[in-house]
Amino acid sequence: MHNVLAIFWKEMRSYFGSPIAYVIAGGFLVLTGYFFQNIVLSFHELSRYYAQQQFASRPRINVNEMVVTRFFGIQFFTWLIVTPMLTMRLYAEEKRSGTIELLMTSPVTVWQTLLGKFFACFGLYVLIEIAAFALIGLLAVYADLDWGPIFSACLAVLLLGATFISAGILASSLTENQIVAVVISFFLLLLLWMIDWSAQFADPVLGGILRQLSILEHMRDMNRGVIDTSDVVFFLSATVFFLFLTHTVIESRRWRQ
Repeated sequence: MHNVLAIFWKEMRSYFGSPIAYVIAGGFLVLTGYFFQNIVLSFHELSRYYAQQQFASRPRINVNEMVVTRFFGIQFFTWLIVTPMLTMRLYAEEKRSGTIELLMTSPVTVWQTLLGKFFACFGLYVLIEIAAFALIGLLAVYADLDWGPIFSACLAVLLLGATFISAGILASSLTENQIVAVVISFFLLLLLWMIDWSAQFADPVLGGILRQLSILEHMRDMNRGVIDTSDVVFFLSATVFFLFLTHTVIESRRWRQ
């Protein structure tokens, strides 16, 4: 545990000792803030329209469904783009600078290094997400929110982040070029995001498998307030799987030396 913490703090200092954390966090928060503003304004205009019309049965407008669910849905896709930027340097920079050789020969195990890097990146992810969640807190001042679906969506964000980060670390371990790591990570995550599209063209068995592999399929219900054990297991299993593959890649390098 001591070695994991040492790697964790090293990576956190690296993030905040350079513009990386500030630029990525700033860009993400500006973008999500822009989307949030427009979602709220759209909801406000729709509310005014319904208030001015005479309906025999006025449609029910739910702020959770029309604002909160849409806001988190946009966040999910935004993280698909942003997360590869958080993970791109974790191993690629070590390879480029040659410090990976020191890690390979140090008493710190591959798993300890990997977990330290993972938790550091996940910690930064959580800090950014907490800042974004402040927008929901602001909305709660003016609207009566149902907090159950909100907490469910927050859990989805955390599980999604763990999966995205583990996939990004795997991409970073495959190359010493950070741009290549971003590209590999992005297309891998995009494939997992859209893989259920092919399910409609496949036979029932293969279609079911493709749907189960889809990230989008597993976060829909959680974004609406339904926590299914199978969805939680999927994200945790995917995270462990990608970390295991990364460990295998790094360990194979040790054996080749």
